[in-house]
Amino acid sequence: MADRRLQVFHAVAKHGSFTRAAEHLFMTQPAVTFQIKQLEEHFNTRLLERGHGRVSLTPAGEIVMAYAERILDMSEELESRVSELTDELAGTLTIGTSTTIAAYWMPRLLEPFKRKYPRVIPRVVVGNSALTEARVTARELDIGLIEIVTDQPAIERRTVARDELMVICQPGHPLSGEASLEAIDLMGYPFITRDPGNAIRELAEKFFESAGISMDQLIICAEIGSLATVKYLASCGLGYGIASRAAIQRDLREGRLAAIPLEPRLYTPLEVIIPKDKFRSRLIATFADHVVEVLGRMAEEIDPSNESVAD
Repeated sequence: MADRRLQVFHAVAKHGSFTRAAEHLFMTQPAVTFQIKQLEEHFNTRLLERGHGRVSLTPAGEIVMAYAERILDMSEELESRVSELTDELAGTLTIGTSTTIAAYWMPRLLEPFKRKYPRVIPRVVVGNSALTEARVTARELDIGLIEIVTDQPAIERRTVARDELMVICQPGHPLSGEASLEAIDLMGYPFITRDPGNAIRELAEKFFESAGISMDQLIICAEIGSLATVKYLASCGLGYGIASRAAIQRDLREGRLAAIPLEPRLYTPLEVIIPKDKFRSRLIATFADHVVEVLGRMAEEIDPSNESVAD
């Protein structure tokens, strides 16, 4: 509903970059530049200063930015209010999710929601939990699904369930026959760890540290952002990894991986996060409720002890 030029201008000003604005809007950079040029021609003045790798607002740009934020907020509220009257959810829903949730949980969350609300367009952005949390805090995402417990005051969180973390390795690996593994048991073997900011990496580091083992005492053989790559390298015998139980169900059934519980048991939370002071459209609220219901049910199917976790 809002003027597309204002939407593009707002994104460029907020991100301080034509390139990052284009990525956020799923546009090409020339298309972003064209929209800004049209807006500047409309007002017959320069709105943005370009230089030193970053964009800044001119005095006129500051005024346009202030009004753009108000107009865009009102436009979003208008769309939601009218949609509520028609009793049909529609529009774009921008969802941030961690790599593990994207790989296993997200497809089964989206399929029933899309069938019920076909006019909703989910736009899923995958990144580690820390990045997703930051983008929800900055209101770049409508909703986030993460594996860390956030204490950000600008975020409303709902703990849905938990997912057990397990050591994964090639069947036949020396670790594969153990009933459970303590931190000390893992020290002599190559470890395929995750990227900085990844929730599973942070929990694994705390697991070792609580046993008095620092990360520089471990044999780190790779640092991988992709869950699929971690599983593949582990299945090839290059080392062991730590992954969530939900993410390895098919690999276990098909015999590609062995999984061993940690001792003490280690769990990652499954959290739904929303900007606390953002206008809460019915679309966002409905999807959040849907995630809590479906994710909780899925988690309980995998691990019955999840029944009492969701709050």
